[in-house]
Formats: sequence, C-alpha cells, structure tokens
Amino acid sequence: MKLIIQIPCYNEAKTLPQTLQALPRSLPGVDQVEYLIIDDGSQDGTAEVALHHGAHHIVRLPRHVGLAAGFTAGLEACLNHGADIIVNTDADNQYQAEDIRLLVEPILAGRADLVIGDRGVATLEAFSPLKRLLQRLGSWVISQASGISTPDATSGFRALSRQAAMRTLVLSEYSYTLETLIQAGARRMAIEYVSVRTNPQTRPSRLMKSLPHYLASSTATIVRAYTMYRPLRVFTVLGSLIILLGLALGVRFVYLNYIVRQGSGLVQSVIFSAALLIVGFQVLLIGLLADLVGFNRKILEELLFRLRRLELDQKEAAPTSDAHRPPTDISH
Repeated sequence: MKLIIQIPCYNEAKTLPQTLQALPRSLPGVDQVEYLIIDDGSQDGTAEVALHHGAHHIVRLPRHVGLAAGFTAGLEACLNHGADIIVNTDADNQYQAEDIRLLVEPILAGRADLVIGDRGVATLEAFSPLKRLLQRLGSWVISQASGISTPDATSGFRALSRQAAMRTLVLSEYSYTLETLIQAGARRMAIEYVSVRTNPQTRPSRLMKSLPHYLASSTATIVRAYTMYRPLRVFTVLGSLIILLGLALGVRFVYLNYIVRQGSGLVQSVIFSAALLIVGFQVLLIGLLADLVGFNRKILEELLFRLRRLELDQKEAAPTSDAHRPPTDISH
C-alpha cells in the first residue's frame, strides 16, 4: 500500500522546508510514504529546495498555470508512480501534518473514496467574520449542488483512493475544490469529512486575491460544474420560470381585457407573453438535449477511466526495480 502526499507549489521556497519536515515518514496500514511536489512555474528555486529537503518526485510545469491544473498534474503523476492513496496538502503548512492519518484511515477501512479535512470554518479564528460567513454560505451552496453534506467546501486537505483519483476530472481554471465535490456527489462516491487542525497563517491566501474576484470565480465554477452534471434540472428550472412569467402576462391580459374590461392597448403584453412562452419551451428542449449530451459525457468518462486503468496496469506489470531509486524530476 503506497501513499503519495502531493503538494502544489508556486514560489514556495521559504515555506516548503517546514511543510516537508512536518510530513509523516510512516503511517499505520501504509507500507510506503512518498512526497510529490508540483512546481507550478516557480521562479524562486522551489523544485531545488524540495529535492534538498526530501521530496521523492518533482513535477515541473513549464509556466504558471494555476492551482486547478497543478492539482490535476499531481494526480496524474501520483497514479503513474503507483499511488494507492493520494493526499493533497498546501505548501504553506496551513494544515497540521499529523492529521494526515485521519484522512487516510477511512480509505484504508474501505468506508470512503474521498476524505476531506474539515477546518471548522464557522469558528476558525484565522478567518475574518466576513470570510467565515462566506465560507459557511459557500459550503451550504455546494451541499445543495452536490447533494452531500459539506461542512468545509474549500478545504484542499483531502485524500483520494486510487479509483477516485482515476475518475477525477478538473475542468476549472480557478480551483479544484468546489468542482470535484459536485463531481463526486453526482457520481455518488463515498465521501467522509474528518475534523483537522490548522497552523498559524504564514502568508496571505493567493487564491483569494480580492473578495469580488473570489466570489465571481467561485460562482462561475459552481454554476458551470452544476450545469455540467445536472443539466436537465438547471434548464427545467429556467424554462419553467420563463413559462410562468409568460403565462402570468397572458392571464393579466385576459383579466384586464375581458373580465374587468380595462385592458385597451395591451397588445404588447400578448406579444411579450407569446415570446416568453416560446423561449421557455425552447429552454426546456435545450435541457433535454443537454441531458442527452450528459449521458454521452458519462460514457466518455467511463472510457477514460478504463483507459487510465489499463495504462496503469500495464506500467505496473512492466519489470521495474525500486531499489536505490533516485528522486524523479518530470517536466510537463
């Protein structure tokens, strides 16, 4: 049983040594623990610092592509290195590394495919009152979108089984945390949350550049992911609202023009009502087509999963020797 702890990094040469030093060297139920660093186009020698402080694998991205792409590249590299369990953590030592055993235990016990560390965002002193409120609101929205109870939607401290990692697809260019939860809920993965501890903040968040930017990016990610996995529900709601508005205008015209006879000159309302009804029915049809496209996407995702599994099985079947293996440094 191999566990690989992956750490996406962008210019983390100062904080990375402390983070790597705190990581566990062994865990109950795990035969091998390795560290993998995703160097997201750093310019401060992050990769060299990582190798010097005990990282087993380095994935160098040619330029800064963002957290979501770095997370995805890390999953792919971990799978290629034979990981049975993958733990993702932050380079700024935000999470207490001792709690990695709590993330891994539900997967080792066969209870979960995805385990997420719950920081207790509602009471976290490091967050401002406004940020705590937004975190609670965001977690509630993700709970509604994914269909699973979500106390901490934005936590990046998480563990994935090999099967879950092979099925994970991240299309967002902003962050992986929200999209993967909606995706996991749609696929009915077994998900657990465990309470974890955090360390004092070492630097400001790079993901939250400003409140408007964070809200806009998170909202776009949620809407896009939810529409992708629940298209019929989204378009049915939109189409129904438009049809109801059109019917309301039609009823208003009939009431004023034929019942109380005060509706002279309301022809515009009839035209607008007819237009809304037509558009509403068109939106419903688009929803049906999007749902059919969704079925095709599920087939393609299943094919991709089987292809990944086949490729990894072939790699594992090839004769290799791990004795005295030096750290690997891979450029993407």
